[in-house]
Amino acid sequence: MIKRLPLAHLPTPIEALPRLSRRLSGPQLYIKRDDLTGLGLGGNKTRKLEYLLSDALAKGAKTLVTTGAVQSNHCRQVAAAAARLGLGCLLVLVGTEPKEAQGNLLLDKLNAAQIIYTSRDRRDQLLRERFEQAEQEGLRPYLIPYGGSNPIGALGYLNAMRELNQQGLDPDWIVFASSSGGTQAGLILGAHTVGFKGKILGISIDQTSAFFSAQIATLVNQTALNLGVDWSIISDDVLVNDDYCRAGYGVLTSAEVEAVNLFASQEGILLDPVYTGRAAAGLIDLVRKGFFQPEKKVLFWHTGGTPALFAEPYSHSLIQP
Repeated sequence: MIKRLPLAHLPTPIEALPRLSRRLSGPQLYIKRDDLTGLGLGGNKTRKLEYLLSDALAKGAKTLVTTGAVQSNHCRQVAAAAARLGLGCLLVLVGTEPKEAQGNLLLDKLNAAQIIYTSRDRRDQLLRERFEQAEQEGLRPYLIPYGGSNPIGALGYLNAMRELNQQGLDPDWIVFASSSGGTQAGLILGAHTVGFKGKILGISIDQTSAFFSAQIATLVNQTALNLGVDWSIISDDVLVNDDYCRAGYGVLTSAEVEAVNLFASQEGILLDPVYTGRAAAGLIDLVRKGFFQPEKKVLFWHTGGTPALFAEPYSHSLIQP
């Protein structure tokens, strides 16, 4: 098994959300603060990078190569990890270069990442081309997949479930933003490992539940196989709610605006508009619909992303009158 390379501030705390729970008149709400993992202003990708970069260093890598959107939380944490370890960093970002670097993009540049902008349809081809070019130039690149979501990255959230198991809270539900799949896959396999009996619900950010559930199940099974764990799941075992992603990736709606404002005004906790804002909007809506029984404990797993609050087009659109 790949050893963990300590990069994150762990364990991240669990906090009760009493004011938000009262405001919503629902179940007992808690939050797991993976926005406080530390590296490059924190987030869930740091847990994955502890294993991905351990593998990269073991293979003699000198340059990290990955991709994401212009305001990618994943790319921001990869750039920070590269800076911390003295590695080069090449980011292929989907979108156009803005006039001013803000939010995550500003942090990418502060961490000295080399940035290439491209369109969504050219992303994968350009990523391959730049990776091959880096190989030819002797830069010894290591390719980190979108979101850090592969059987190595998933180990970060297998370990996170072990951490949760040791913290004393036994929630009935875990709810979080699910996008590239590695976080949910790791949580599911970790739940099996520690005997967790609650339910793990991903709020999809950009994919249909049918597509995404199958993708996550495959990743769970690949990770289990690599670890020699004799256990597997099917897509029906993966809980994904896609009711809140229909506006499209990164499209701000009144639901995300309300969620960001409620968490900030009631608990002093900052969410990002794309991922945790959308997942929290789903959580709030489900509470209001009576999806969770009042006596249940619901843990919202904060996956980070706060720097996106300070990027256009979100920074001025999030403030409610």
